Amino acid sequence: MNFGATNITPKAQAAYLRTLPAIRERCSRVFRLAQKGSLQYFEYHPDKEGDVVAFCEQIIKRDFGTDFASIPPHGRWRHLDAGRSRIEPLIALWRSSENAPDDKEICKRLIDLFLVSVLLDAGAGNEWTFTEKGSEQKYSRSEGLGVASVHMFADGLFSGDSTQPYKVDSQGLSQITVEKSAKAMQVSDDNPMVGLEGRTSLLCNLSTALKSQPEFFGEDARPGNLIDFLESQSNTEGSSRRIHISSLWGALIEGLTPIWPARTSLEGIPLGDVWPCTALKEDGQAEGDYLVPFHKLTGWITYSLIEPIEKILKWTFDGVEDMTGLPEYRNGGLLVDLGVLTLRPEAFSPDVFSQATGIPRLPPSHPAVVEWRAMTVIELDRIASAVRRNNNLLPAQLTLAQVLESATWKGGREIAKRRRPDTGGPPIDIESDGTVF
Repeated sequence: MNFGATNITPKAQAAYLRTLPAIRERCSRVFRLAQKGSLQYFEYHPDKEGDVVAFCEQIIKRDFGTDFASIPPHGRWRHLDAGRSRIEPLIALWRSSENAPDDKEICKRLIDLFLVSVLLDAGAGNEWTFTEKGSEQKYSRSEGLGVASVHMFADGLFSGDSTQPYKVDSQGLSQITVEKSAKAMQVSDDNPMVGLEGRTSLLCNLSTALKSQPEFFGEDARPGNLIDFLESQSNTEGSSRRIHISSLWGALIEGLTPIWPARTSLEGIPLGDVWPCTALKEDGQAEGDYLVPFHKLTGWITYSLIEPIEKILKWTFDGVEDMTGLPEYRNGGLLVDLGVLTLRPEAFSPDVFSQATGIPRLPPSHPAVVEWRAMTVIELDRIASAVRRNNNLLPAQLTLAQVLESATWKGGREIAKRRRPDTGGPPIDIESDGTVF
C-alpha cells in the first residue's frame, strides 16, 4: 500500500503507523532527506560512518574476540544480572520449591518481571543510584533500575496475591503509589530520580490495561498470560513451536495502548511513540504522512521478552528481521559524538543550550529529536551491515540485536563517558518524563 498517496484514510494510516515495518519505512524517508542535505536540524556526514564501525568493532573484539556466537541479544536480562546473576538463581529457587512450577509458569513469571522492568527503564538522570542490600554495590541508570526491579518483584510489590509474590497482576499494580515507588527505588532529596511520577503512572496505567484486555492478559490480568495468547497464534513443527514476531508486537501495541500518555492520534486512535517530522511535510500529503513511528519502549519490551520465551520454552520467532534498532540516546549519542550527525546551531533557539555545557536540552516532541531518532534507526542498520561485511558474517551469524548489545548501546555509553566524564550523559539532553526513553 502506498502510504504517500492522498487517498489513504487516517484510520488506515493509524493502523500502519503501529506496525513494525512502518518504523523502518518512515525513518528511511528521513534518511533520504539527510542524504540530500535537507534535514532541518542536523548535517549528515557519511564519511564518518567508518569511524563508528571501527569503534564498534574494537569494542566487540575487546569483549568477545571473534566468538560472535557468544554475544547475547540486546534485552533486559543483562541489566537484571548487572554485577551478578539474579535470574538463574530465581529460576533455580522456583524449580526446587515444594510445588515447583512448570516451564510455562516459569516463563510467565519472567514475562511479568521483564515487562514491568522495561517500563521502569526510562532515563533516571545522572544522580540517582540504587544500593543493593547485602553486597552494598551501587548501580545507576538502566542497570540500577533493573536491579531495583528484581528486588521489587521478589518482594511481591507488583503482586495482588499474598501467597505468590513472584507475580505481576492488575491488583498489585493498582496499589503502587509514588511514595511506594520512591521507597523501593531509594529515591530521596539526596538521591533524586528523573521521571519518578511518570514511571509510577505507567505502572498504574498498566493495571488498567491488563484488566481491560483479557484477550492478551487473561482473566487474572497478568502480563505473563501473553504466553497463552501467543501459543494460540503459533504453529507446531514436530516438537518445536514457531510464532511470528508480528503476533508478539501486535499484542504489545494493542494491549499496552492504555498505558501511554496522550500524544499524537489519528481518527481518535492514540499512536504512542509517534511524532511529526516537520522536514517531511509536503503540500497535498495524506493526513499523518509526515508522522514517524519509533515505539522504542515497545521494541525494548519485544527484544526483552523474546529471550526468555526462546530460552525457557524453546520457541522460535519468525520475522525478527523486521525489528529495528532502538532509537534512544545511547545509540543516537554514538552518532553525534563520533561526528556522523552534527547539529545546525543556527536552527535552534539559543536558550535550549546549557550555558555550563553547551549541550542542548530538548523535549522528545522537538523535531530535532525526531530527526535524530529516525537517523539512529537507519544508521544502526548500516553499522550492523558494515560490521558483518568486514567480518564475512551473515545476518544470522551476527544479528542486529547482538550488535546493539555488544557495540552500539555499549559504545554510546562509553564514548559519552569519555566526552563528558562528569556526567556520562548524552550529547543531547532529553527532557525525560519516564515514558519515552
